[in-house]
Amino acid sequence: MRWVAKRRAGRGGAGPTRRGRLTEEARQRLARQREDGVEPPAAADRWSTWAEAERGPKPHPSWLVTDLAAVDRELGVVKTGKEADVFLVERATPERSCLLAAKRYRDNDHRLFHRDAGYLEGRRMRRSREMRAMSNRSAFGRNLIAERWAVAEFAALTRLWQLGAPVPYPVQRVGTELLLEFIGADGVAAPRLARAQPDPDQLLDLWRQLVDALVVLASAGLAHGDLSAYNLLVHDDRLVVIDLPQVVDLAANPRGPEFLARDVRNVAGWFAARGLQPELADPEEVTGLLLEVAGLR
Repeated sequence: MRWVAKRRAGRGGAGPTRRGRLTEEARQRLARQREDGVEPPAAADRWSTWAEAERGPKPHPSWLVTDLAAVDRELGVVKTGKEADVFLVERATPERSCLLAAKRYRDNDHRLFHRDAGYLEGRRMRRSREMRAMSNRSAFGRNLIAERWAVAEFAALTRLWQLGAPVPYPVQRVGTELLLEFIGADGVAAPRLARAQPDPDQLLDLWRQLVDALVVLASAGLAHGDLSAYNLLVHDDRLVVIDLPQVVDLAANPRGPEFLARDVRNVAGWFAARGLQPELADPEEVTGLLLEVAGLR
């Protein structure tokens, strides 16, 4: 059986690829094999984890493969980072497929989240034992931190997607693994803003898109928390915000306005260095606007 990813039209990801109809009997047989622990087809790495996952907001996009008889196959590394690595995954049935970005937070063999203390302020912890473990950075505590960050990012993406923010669709979460809409084409990830060389008109358009995105976050009472040109993608002239595990609640976190101001300075500096007029990329003015939108001024 050949599992091939195809680009889907429209917003990121990979769309349905027809390979002949799968009968209901065959579909049920594959689902039973999955439930019985039968190994997936040789070309795959695992059965789809959709059944046991926390799932993204409804309605699910039409391009997404949700069939329990689907399989996942890893196609390579998209990005490595200090806290998480991102892999390209194809989820497929014999009839159709889609491309996903699998973001996997590191386990307790790695030094995790060296800057997490400030971001965790204002986040509720249910059990004092868990809080102590996280504070002491025990192996159990580091795994808890990884899962907390995965949970926070998935929740933030879900909320922002529903508000219309330019973020990848959050497909699912299982433990410390997030599956997200793949932003790119033909298996090639969209470039980061840091690599872009826009002309003056494109620069202005991207800046306006960014301010609009920050307004959506602020209207939800959130700041990105670690915003820079390296966690913004440019795909088909559209700006996409990524990497949101450290999302900050502007009201609950006492350092919220500080994180917001830093986000704005970082991105405004990048745009100003590439020729955007200073009066358009005034960090203080933009920060004031966002604090006003968030109801903090």
